Amino acid sequence: MDVNTLQSAMGLMALVGLAWLMSEKRREVRLLPIAIGLGLQLGLALLMLKVPLFERFFLGLNEVALVIEKATMAGTSFVFGYLGGGDLPFAEPYPGASFILAFRALPIILVMSAVSAVLYHWRILPLVVQGFSFLLQRTMRVGGALGVAAAANIFMGMVEAPLVVRPYLARMTRSELFSLMTCGMATIAGTMLVLYASILSATIPGAMGQILAASIISAPAAILVSRIMVPETEQTTEGRAIPPRTSVSTMDAVTHGTVDGVNILINVVAMLIVLVALVSLGNAALALAPNVADAPLTLQRILGWLMSPIVWLIGIPWAEAQTAGSLMGTKTMLNEFLAYLDMARLPPDALSPRSRIIMTYAMCGFANFGSLGIMIGGLGVMAPQRRGEIVNLGLRSIISGTLATLMTGAVVGVIIP
Repeated sequence: MDVNTLQSAMGLMALVGLAWLMSEKRREVRLLPIAIGLGLQLGLALLMLKVPLFERFFLGLNEVALVIEKATMAGTSFVFGYLGGGDLPFAEPYPGASFILAFRALPIILVMSAVSAVLYHWRILPLVVQGFSFLLQRTMRVGGALGVAAAANIFMGMVEAPLVVRPYLARMTRSELFSLMTCGMATIAGTMLVLYASILSATIPGAMGQILAASIISAPAAILVSRIMVPETEQTTEGRAIPPRTSVSTMDAVTHGTVDGVNILINVVAMLIVLVALVSLGNAALALAPNVADAPLTLQRILGWLMSPIVWLIGIPWAEAQTAGSLMGTKTMLNEFLAYLDMARLPPDALSPRSRIIMTYAMCGFANFGSLGIMIGGLGVMAPQRRGEIVNLGLRSIISGTLATLMTGAVVGVIIP
């Protein structure tokens, strides 16, 4: 075992220890579920990253991502002309000068939302969800309702996934409710999958497959961490998937999916504008302070110092820990979208290829303060009688979701050289 692998392995154990230190009932934590959860994570990671069949599958996914990008550009260029990727009426001063995020990248959300709705209407997506649910129930011994919701979180957002088991939310145990919230924080929605892959495609080989693998591997990690922090001491809730809405036709599914995508798109645009502005305001305020190490203070530098030891634990070399820590801090305080954008803009020598892959996995989750507001709002409407408990568990879910994605990054660090 080389030094990098050993570092990631020890970091994985350290993250489990951190979760235990923050547990509500440390004496109720059992070693067997921890061993099963870690084994499932490692097994999934080995299958997806080392088995040729899965490698070819992920290469195929990247081709799918390119097709979706091209199809989206056909729509954006028709509606927005050269702003959306159509022929330029002028010479581009430098490569990428004509790229406008709002008109080129973000509309992928609309297309993916419509595609997801169609796949759900055709019963393809529910079948896949049931398959992952069966795996989680048999390996991690979770109840049926939580197993379905956790599996749905791999492909849906933190609000959409609980809709699949909405009738069971009021009856879930405290541990199950926390696991559901953690799964939402530790995974991403399918609507964002292709968007993130398009951002990272130039710097991460097989970006689409890597991000999908990250979301899959983080599901058992989320259950593992949440059950350490809030151990299960009651009878688990059984249940099967109940579709939140049945479309009457494929066209109806496209319509509903597009409308849902519009709401997501507007929220993403609004959050990006506000968060980038707030970061700029914070950095402007910090610029009034004296320089540190011959450079002005920024939020990114401060977050980098705070998160450097954490990212070092999962396998990032100390020389790169400041840079990687800044990315992880941006992801936690703001959102993973901005963090992925920052990583895509880094100079080639800022992070090694191994570090970039580890950080791709470690940042692949919704655990941030903006998402917490969305989750509390959504779950509070679905289970109003549990709203107080949801609010009480909110901050802990950010921590548990972050620990889960960091564990996924550490697992990848153990596997890749």
